[in-house]
Amino acid sequence: MTLPVERSRSRRPVTWLTLIGVLLLPAVIGGILVGALYNPTDRLDNITAAIVNDDKAVELNGQLVPLGRQLTGGLVKGADDQPSNIDWVISNDDDAAAGLKDGTYTAVVTIPENFTAASLSTRPGETPEKATIDVQTAPDARVVDGAITAQLASTASSVFGTELSSQYLTNVFLGFTTLSDQLGTAASGAHQLADGASQAADGATALKDGLGQLSTGASGLADGASQLAAGAAPLADGATKLASGASALATGTRDAAAGVDKLATGADGIAAGNQQLATQINGLADQIPPGFSTDAQKLADAAPQVNTALVDAAAALQKAAAECTGTAEQCQALRDAADAANRALPQATQTVTQIGSLAGQAAQLPAGIRAIAAANQQLADGATGLAGGAREAATGLGTIAGGIDGVAGGGTQLADGARQFGTGAQALSSGAGQLASGVSLSEDGAAQLADGVGQVASGTSSLADGLDTAVEQLPTYTDAQATSLADVVADPVSATGVSDSLFGVAAVPLLAMAVLWFGGLASFVAFQAVSARALTSRRPSALVALRGFAPAALVGAVQGLLVAAVVQVASDYDWGDWAVFALVCVAAGIAFAAVHQALVAVFGGAGRWVAAVVGALALGASIVSTVPPALAAVASLLPTAPVYDAMLGALSSAGGVGAGVAGFVVWAVLSLIATTLIVVRRRTTTARAAAQPA
Repeated sequence: MTLPVERSRSRRPVTWLTLIGVLLLPAVIGGILVGALYNPTDRLDNITAAIVNDDKAVELNGQLVPLGRQLTGGLVKGADDQPSNIDWVISNDDDAAAGLKDGTYTAVVTIPENFTAASLSTRPGETPEKATIDVQTAPDARVVDGAITAQLASTASSVFGTELSSQYLTNVFLGFTTLSDQLGTAASGAHQLADGASQAADGATALKDGLGQLSTGASGLADGASQLAAGAAPLADGATKLASGASALATGTRDAAAGVDKLATGADGIAAGNQQLATQINGLADQIPPGFSTDAQKLADAAPQVNTALVDAAAALQKAAAECTGTAEQCQALRDAADAANRALPQATQTVTQIGSLAGQAAQLPAGIRAIAAANQQLADGATGLAGGAREAATGLGTIAGGIDGVAGGGTQLADGARQFGTGAQALSSGAGQLASGVSLSEDGAAQLADGVGQVASGTSSLADGLDTAVEQLPTYTDAQATSLADVVADPVSATGVSDSLFGVAAVPLLAMAVLWFGGLASFVAFQAVSARALTSRRPSALVALRGFAPAALVGAVQGLLVAAVVQVASDYDWGDWAVFALVCVAAGIAFAAVHQALVAVFGGAGRWVAAVVGALALGASIVSTVPPALAAVASLLPTAPVYDAMLGALSSAGGVGAGVAGFVVWAVLSLIATTLIVVRRRTTTARAAAQPA
């Protein structure tokens, strides 16, 4: 069945089969392109890629850390928000290389053996190294396969690196908190140290003052001990003399006791032989020992000397007690001894005086006996009393003799003690002098110590203040704050509204525009742009032009509707947006029919070549923004530009639908005008041209 439509470059009419082919061509092409290219990430499992994990685990805190294995698991598992994932095959180096060569694998992701070691190289004491993975794409892989594989591997490694960075930064931020706590403890300790150093400086100053006083006291002690040593020698000499005199006094006292005892015996004889005494008195006088008078006289003569010695000894002892420079106990003992000697001195001197007087009288005994002989009767009456008194005197003299022996022994001991005291005092004087010298040196050292400790206190106080400042400036974080901040710092910038599809919202308008453009080109591959009967037609030139435009416009409108239907099936847009898009597609199909008619009418067969170039330029300038500015400028002037803008505005928030429609309507009107002018031109021809077929 044929249609009343002229076929291009043929006199045969267009059939329904040709018309259906032209109608379906854009829909088929658009369906194939949209079906093949729209949302490729939903069909990632059609891509087979190999993962080669050569990574060697690293021991960390006693546990093996296999980060390469974890990254492999992450790639194989995929993302929770991604409906599909590449068909990953865990392989080895040889199998991956062979599979990449024979086409089994589209790409190979290799994790090197130092991946874990490099990832953990941020630990203290190690040289930081960036962990890398290698991505290889098969030479015969499709255009976007490598980009998809590389993007997934790059995203996985970036996310994995972000997690490592987040963990590292979490430890860093928590380390700030730990460091702040430790610095706070150090600052507190520094304050305590500064306080202690200040107290130590005060103590060192007090020590210096005390050492000065000790040095002065030691010097005084040395002088006093030297004076004691000098006074001890006379004391020892006096004590020696006291001991010697006391010994002599004791001997004389014993002799006196013996004489008194004999006197008592004689008195007894007088008492017993009162009557015989007178007659025997001369004989008794003869019986008196020859040296008795001499001994008694010596005793009488020694009494004053003994008294003098006792007084001197008591005075010397008193002087020694008054000038005592020894210990408090020694001085008190000397004072007690001096007091005791002074108390006993009167009685002792009185006794010695009585003994001397008695001894003097005893020296005159022989003469007295003879005097007594004359008064023997009176002596007989008192002889009994005399005998008793004489015995008591003898006993007292014996006691005195024992006491004087004690005085002699004490004098000797006093002399020895005084000499030892003198030696000790001399040694004390020497030691005190050395002590004074050493303490003087220690005083200088204490002054230096006080200065040094003062500087330590000042420096420690400054250190404590600096640590306090550091603590105030160091941030502190809780575990939750550190984790949150680490996540932000590890990935500080994120993009929202970014689609993970390789073909964004502009892909469908671009494909629809392209297939409608080439659909319009197909129409005028089959249809005649200007009727071959234009020269002989009686219709106006505008109607002749519209007659050639009408079937192509109808086909373009149907093509636009079919393309819009295919897009809706593949993309499922909102029906309101799709309705606007469908109207734009119908209008664009009609406008493209007018433009292609004009191109073929003006340039003939070359017009189709120009149309193909325009379509390629429109596609090339709309795929990526890196197109050269000159090509982009030319593409913006083409009839495809307003169609693309209108379609994009219909399916997105870009807007500009009205301006785009106005733009391609202007192109359609200008194209119809150009076609009409060509029709007018073809209606004027030569006879030779009229004879040739169109």
